[in-house]
Amino acid sequence: MALYLTKELENDARIYVWEITETEKELLENTAVPDDELEELTFIKSEARRKEKLATRALLNVIFPEKLYLGHHENGKPYLENSATEISISHTNRFVAIIVHPDEDLGIDIECLDRDFTAVEKKALSEEERDDLSDKKRTLQLAIYWCAKEAIYKRMSIFGVDFAEQIEIDKFNPHEDGELDAVFIHKDGTQEELELEYEVFDNHVMVWVVG
Repeated sequence: MALYLTKELENDARIYVWEITETEKELLENTAVPDDELEELTFIKSEARRKEKLATRALLNVIFPEKLYLGHHENGKPYLENSATEISISHTNRFVAIIVHPDEDLGIDIECLDRDFTAVEKKALSEEERDDLSDKKRTLQLAIYWCAKEAIYKRMSIFGVDFAEQIEIDKFNPHEDGELDAVFIHKDGTQEELELEYEVFDNHVMVWVVG
């Protein structure tokens, strides 16, 4: 079982990352999985997707000693059915990332840098954000932009968000880790300022927002 890293943040949030090194059989044999989640697995055709689900449950079991049940709102946002703890989840084929906080809204996203981010540039970035892209670190910058906007989207938990128009990320120079300033623009014109952090590791980018 492979807990890859943990981070305790100053705002009382905690991040856990699980590296999916196990086979599906090993995850099933070594993870206590609630019956409803086992039933859900039978409807998932993709082995990689089943492993992501099982690794998520394995990580939840590490984070919470007590038995917790994972549910999802209509928009897909996860929540703990028998705990008030706020939670956000993201995964790739290799990693599962979970961030928790006692009561603050939050969001997390993780992406592999091998992904093609061409569509992200066209659909999710504003004209100003596209103009700020670096030629030398374009893929990394696009990945950070995308993860940041996804993390904010998860934190806001609102249907029908236009990533290019409603989520603005301030100009930044991509590094191995750092902070980002952003604004979420509601459809009535009101704005919320947000602060995010990011970290790059093992060819992956992870971005999170709390509060």
